[in-house]
Amino acid sequence: MRVALRAPFAGKVGGEFDRMLDRLLVPSLMTEPLIPPFPFETTGEEWIPAMDVVETPAEYMVQLEVPGFHKENLDINLTGTTLTMTGKREIAPEKEGEGYLLRQRAVGKFIRTIRLPTKVAENKVAAEYRDGVLVVHLPRETPAPATKVLIK
Repeated sequence: MRVALRAPFAGKVGGEFDRMLDRLLVPSLMTEPLIPPFPFETTGEEWIPAMDVVETPAEYMVQLEVPGFHKENLDINLTGTTLTMTGKREIAPEKEGEGYLLRQRAVGKFIRTIRLPTKVAENKVAAEYRDGVLVVHLPRETPAPATKVLIK
């Protein structure tokens, strides 16, 4: 069986058109690139990994799908109530005599930022990366107990 390749110009235009339609029509991406809702923001990303934010009485838990990453290529920063997760995925270089017929895996840099509704205990934040999912545990800061002030 022979595979016919498209002309280089048509291939580039077709690929860009497919990428644009994927970005606009996929429901999980519809809200982020066009209308960033509170508490989510995106800036400077080349692709957007799927993310879940779970709230429990004790903590917030962020789950980010980043399969194929080495944990050394992931970075997590917490500043006040703003959590920023960044990473970069590169493709393996093509070998002599090989060429792609189809490439759908996202590559490049991503940035995911979320503003948490309340402060978290920064010294107790923990993260783990297992089976392609980055899980960040953000324990809520316990509020200081109310104290009664006597008037002199």
